[in-house]
Order: sequence, then structure tokens, then C-alpha cells
Amino acid sequence: MYGRYTQELGVYAKEEAARLRDGGGVQDGKGLRRNTSVRSRAADLLDYEKDPCAKCKLCASRCQKFLISRVGEDWIFLILLGLLMALVSWVMDYAIAFCQEAQKWMYGGLDSNMLLQYIAWVSYPVVLITFSAGFTQILAPQAVGSGIPEMKTILRGVVLKEYLTFKTFVAKVIGLTCALGSGMPLGKEGPFVHVASLCAALLSKFMAALFGGIYMFKMFE
Repeated sequence: MYGRYTQELGVYAKEEAARLRDGGGVQDGKGLRRNTSVRSRAADLLDYEKDPCAKCKLCASRCQKFLISRVGEDWIFLILLGLLMALVSWVMDYAIAFCQEAQKWMYGGLDSNMLLQYIAWVSYPVVLITFSAGFTQILAPQAVGSGIPEMKTILRGVVLKEYLTFKTFVAKVIGLTCALGSGMPLGKEGPFVHVASLCAALLSKFMAALFGGIYMFKMFE
């Protein structure tokens, strides 16, 4: 039964190809596509004549295509990602330095009482660390830790919910800033891997609205 089916299928395919070749079915398809293209051009031309800003839109579209063809979408994305990460790093460093200077200012303002100096010096980092842990746990528990093991898991194809969202980005940046501003001997190199991945995911979502193409993907929400 299987052999009969495949034999009849082959005969049917040959007959269909011969019918299209002899009957001009391919030509009809080409003519239909040509007519559709002509109608589309006519509609575009009509819209172009009606819209007073059509020339500006056409010029902007051509400039965008020229920029993409010359520079490339990847280079634009990498340049924007580098600038964004530099801005985030600078803001975090400024906030960390401000927190540490505030601790020194508080300590210096209580020089008349040694006990108050001790309490202020100890309680200030405790308050910052407690706020960092509580804020991160309430807003986005996915931002806890360095994030490197989670990013390795995502790169292997496992979908982790809400690990690349804006809410996680805010919790990661604020929590890390408060933890480092408390004076703890920690580094931001490890957590910055997760921060950079968050920036790349959010920037890809923004670039998808401009260019589409490779930047169109489903956000892990």
C-alpha cells in the first residue's frame, strides 16, 4: 500500500508540473504578482502626493537605510551598549562615593561624643545593607547575588522568568550601590555581568522598535 501511494504521488506531481508548464500557470502567477506590485506602487504614490511630510519621511527612511548599510546594526548596538554601561557605572561610582562621604561627615559631626560616633559608624552601614537586602527582596528577588550562574543558565537555553526585565535592573543597581556604599569590601565586577546583560536585553527591546530584524525576540517576562 505504501509503494502504491508513493507511485501515485510521483505520477500526480509529474502531471501537475506538466499542466503548469503547458497551461501557463506560472505565467499567471507572475502576472498576478506584477499587478499586485503595480497597485502597491500606485497606492504609495497616491499617499506620497497627499502627505505634505512625505518628502521628509522618505529622506529619513533613506538616511536610515544608508546608515544601517554602512555602519551596520551590530556596531550601532555595541556603541550604544558601551555608552549606556559607562553611564550606569559612573552614576553608581558617584552614588557610592557620596554614601561613603556621608558616613565620614556624620562621624566628624559627632566628635564631641565618642559613644555617638561609635553608634553612627556602626549603624550607618547596617542601615544601608538592610535597605539593600530588603529592597532587592521585595522588588525583584532575581537580582540577588552576582547573577553569573543565572546568566550561564540562560546562555545554555533555559528560560528564567523576570531575570532580564527593567524591574530587575532597578533592583540590581540600587541594591548594589547601597551595599558598596556601606563600605563592605565587595567588588562590582561580578554583578556587573548581570547588569550588562540586563542593559543589553532592554536595549535590544528598544532597538527592535527602530530596526527590527535580529533584535526582535521574546523578553523573559
